[in-house]
Amino acid sequence: MSQCLCLNCKVRSAAANHLSIDELDLLGKRSVEVEFDKDEVIFKQDAFASNIVYLREGIVKLVMRGHNREQILKVVKAPTYLGIPTTIGDNVNNYSAVALTPVSCCFIDRATFKNFVESNGKFAYEILTTISKIELRQFQNCVNHIQTQVTGRVAGMLLDFSKNLYGSNHFQLTLTRNDMADLLGTSRETVSRILTDFVTEKLIEVHGKDITILSDERLEKINLAG
Repeated sequence: MSQCLCLNCKVRSAAANHLSIDELDLLGKRSVEVEFDKDEVIFKQDAFASNIVYLREGIVKLVMRGHNREQILKVVKAPTYLGIPTTIGDNVNNYSAVALTPVSCCFIDRATFKNFVESNGKFAYEILTTISKIELRQFQNCVNHIQTQVTGRVAGMLLDFSKNLYGSNHFQLTLTRNDMADLLGTSRETVSRILTDFVTEKLIEVHGKDITILSDERLEKINLAG
């Protein structure tokens, strides 16, 4: 654990870029950088939320506990804020964040963050824009989940991983088959069967956790066909 050096940070958020030198200095003094290993909990559902979390490095899954079990809400990669709506809108975390890779986070004092929102309009606008984009994407994901068959959802998940999570058609999965099934609302066996079908149809190659997308156009057609 160490103090954040916000003035020289190379992965500052778009919002933090609107802070003055004095505000960045204060942000650094009111923040600490913490590192987590894979599978460690960054913050836990129902725990008191005293900080805003800024994910500097790594990939994280957001998990909410329901009536019967936990549900993966989404997978996010750095750099991004974690839990702004739940931290500002409530006093407790409404879900948990778990590291899927080694992770580096800055824990920002909530009162300091709120003060920037109230006093710095450009900072507040960027935070609002971030929250709005997240909400719109969640709406789109909800519609796709309801209206798309499982095969289409698996195709869409692979394309999303390639474009937005890993930035390459060749990547090493940081999620287990169980994680993927949970994310898609289906069973591990179904995900494994569909991936095998995609291999047979030469849409992808799979070697352990390594996946190579051979035809993103065909996967896109499967995703759109639902």
